[in-house]
Amino acid sequence: MEMAETSLAPESPLAQVRARIARACAIARRDPGEVTLVAVSKTQPAAAIGPLLTLGQRHFAENRVQEAQAKWPALRDAHPAVQLHLVGQLQSNKAEEAARLFDWIHSLDRPSLVEALARAFDRTGRKVPCFIQVNVGAEAQKGGCAISDLPALLAAARAAGIPLAGLMCLPPEDVEPAPFFALLDKLARDHGLDGRSMGMSADFETAIMLGASHVRVGTALFGARG
Repeated sequence: MEMAETSLAPESPLAQVRARIARACAIARRDPGEVTLVAVSKTQPAAAIGPLLTLGQRHFAENRVQEAQAKWPALRDAHPAVQLHLVGQLQSNKAEEAARLFDWIHSLDRPSLVEALARAFDRTGRKVPCFIQVNVGAEAQKGGCAISDLPALLAAARAAGIPLAGLMCLPPEDVEPAPFFALLDKLARDHGLDGRSMGMSADFETAIMLGASHVRVGTALFGARG
């Protein structure tokens, strides 16, 4: 977890989230350094992102390539240590743009995207670590590969030279997320993967206790979107 450049006021949202991460890690007997806080800045203007940058937050996430292209180049000029994560669905025809802009991709979910990213990595000379998104709730409306398709997708990604960061999930809404986090943790262990991108503002403590390496937090840092 990143250290602040300046001291955080105890009441600041970033300080509160970091304290929640530290408490969850203490309960789980984990080192807080094992957990990366990714601030989900989708739909947020640069003016809202700036204060978090000033306080030392360096990992941010966007849902769409186009939105990230519009606002992050200038922010990164001022803060070159920023690590930018893509957490939304990625169209294959945007793979090269994503490879140039993002440092992490959390939504690799199909063989055609494996092929597109492999070509994009070759063209750009950048090998971006990817999380494979798993549809742990078998929800038709959500992205992510089916659990039964995971072994084949992992094999394809490895054969294509895609650097694998781990697995990612979005549990179903309005149900207890713990069983789904536990399932993703087991799948990651079964396939020899270290990373688990799971947990958002309402449930990241639970995710940490079940092995999360990256928690994706938006509302708790920026407030509810209008």
